[in-house]
Amino acid sequence: MHVTAVYPGTFDPITNGHTDIVRRATRLFDRVVVAVAASPAKQPFFNLDERVRLARDALSGLGNVEVTGFSGLLAKFMRAQQAQVILRGLRAVSDFEHEFQLAGMNRHLAPELETLFLTPAEEFAYVSSSLVREIAALGGDVSHFVSGPVEAALRARMG
Repeated sequence: MHVTAVYPGTFDPITNGHTDIVRRATRLFDRVVVAVAASPAKQPFFNLDERVRLARDALSGLGNVEVTGFSGLLAKFMRAQQAQVILRGLRAVSDFEHEFQLAGMNRHLAPELETLFLTPAEEFAYVSSSLVREIAALGGDVSHFVSGPVEAALRARMG
């Protein structure tokens, strides 16, 4: 059976925690689609095209990974991708309640889909895109948390 997993998120920007989850997912699934959500309500720091490009850069070299932008309902996107699994990352127990709610709603909208949770390596368990943006804005070193191209994009955007 050919199994496709979709890892949706805003990825604003993609972090080493995200890439750790994708790297491990490549060993579990035949195809992994990193679905970068437009998320206009979140007012992303990087626009959709920039976030897709940065994710592609960060994940280059992983053969069974595709990165694409999307907007709209995840269940519809999943069907269009002919995917069976929604992959979600959990950093801490505090993430679980929200993720559990999303999984329940997705199960209602698309009962044929399964949601699988993965946790990042311990060294990335506390890393979030919003913290990375804040550290970069304050002139801190984010090189341990993001890839080189993401670090360069943050530096360029921050001035």
